[in-house]
Amino acid sequence: MKKLFQNLHDRLHISLPAWATEWLDIIVPTIEVALILLSAWLLVRVARMLTRRLTAAYTLPVTVATVFMRIVAALIYSGAVLWALERMGVSGGVLWTAFTGFATVGAVAFFAAWSVLSNLFCALLIYVTRAFRVGDVVELLEAGDKPGMKGRVVEINLVYTTLLESGDHASGSSLQLPNSLFFQRVLRRWHGPAADEMAVPLHEIKL
Repeated sequence: MKKLFQNLHDRLHISLPAWATEWLDIIVPTIEVALILLSAWLLVRVARMLTRRLTAAYTLPVTVATVFMRIVAALIYSGAVLWALERMGVSGGVLWTAFTGFATVGAVAFFAAWSVLSNLFCALLIYVTRAFRVGDVVELLEAGDKPGMKGRVVEINLVYTTLLESGDHASGSSLQLPNSLFFQRVLRRWHGPAADEMAVPLHEIKL
């Protein structure tokens, strides 16, 4: 794409009279920047459409899809802005320095928020792999035959999965477990009459 823009610019310089070349040096970069930003916008639209299809196909929560789309849009627009600045004549060294600076800050922030991001990613995996759903009775086994944490799943958000042990939200007990914990221990799912014996029935839960 960059080579195509440069070839077009060179051909126009040769074919146009001398008085028009000054305007050409302003108009061509402006058109290039507009095309870059338009391409980025179209790419974000396509990514949003694909995200909606995946959300519908895997029954993903809207919050997960929204966070994912914001990250993708930020990456696309950041790349488009850097490319547009380069076409406007900003030094490549300055752009590279800015990019490495932002990348360093982003890496530090990534490691600082790793526990939160891992829970967010695990929430996505729970929905994609269909490990369990709201209403299922699950148990996290500690080791061997020791009883673990169990209850009926009443909520799955970006960070926690809430298990209702007994009663309801007005009078009862619940567990709020990090999503990553479900991929670190053995998960047992209860079905049929056994599930009704392990936790409060779903129709009795007052959300």
